[in-house]
Amino acid sequence: MKKIFCFLLGIIAIVNLYFFVGAKQVKSDEEIVKDISEKLIRFHVIANSDEEADQQLKIKVKDNIINYIFPKLKDSKSIDESRDILRNNNKQILKIAEKTIKENGYNYSVNSTLDRENFPEKNYGNITLPQGEYEAYRVIIGSGQGKNWWCVMFPPLCFVDVTKGQVSDKETEETMKRVLDNDEYTEISNKNDKNKIKIKFKIVEIIKDLIDK
Repeated sequence: MKKIFCFLLGIIAIVNLYFFVGAKQVKSDEEIVKDISEKLIRFHVIANSDEEADQQLKIKVKDNIINYIFPKLKDSKSIDESRDILRNNNKQILKIAEKTIKENGYNYSVNSTLDRENFPEKNYGNITLPQGEYEAYRVIIGSGQGKNWWCVMFPPLCFVDVTKGQVSDKETEETMKRVLDNDEYTEISNKNDKNKIKIKFKIVEIIKDLIDK
């Protein structure tokens, strides 16, 4: 009887702890989405359609824009500075996109926006950006009905191609930590998910030990 009583007390304590940690995590996630979203600028190039030719054109436009703008953004020290660089170079970026489109035999229009948009959760190498509203510089080709290519423009991570998995975990971590504090980076790091799994397994081990006693 005593063993059963101790077992039940242990289960209640563990369940309470689990739900307390879970509730705290939800609150932390809500806060972190807002904090992180105010420190990043995303870059999206949206294709005219999902046709293979339009998708290839999107990549060419993206490459030429990054080749032009990245040297100007790579030493940016703040999101405000990056925002100013984008605004000051917007006309030239559009000219580069238009030229690329024409050189490839298309007459699509091209537009750009720098605004806040809602985005789903996205993996970026060894980090996961939670769903939320982020500031984004978007280049829209033609009708903009196709899949988009994206990267993080500030802090400058557009030197890697997320669509091909060419993301250096070390470079991503070092760059993100320039603008995020330790708690914020821990929340978005995929390594943190492994720690959560370990905690869950530890709870299972504790319950098993209580049953075996």
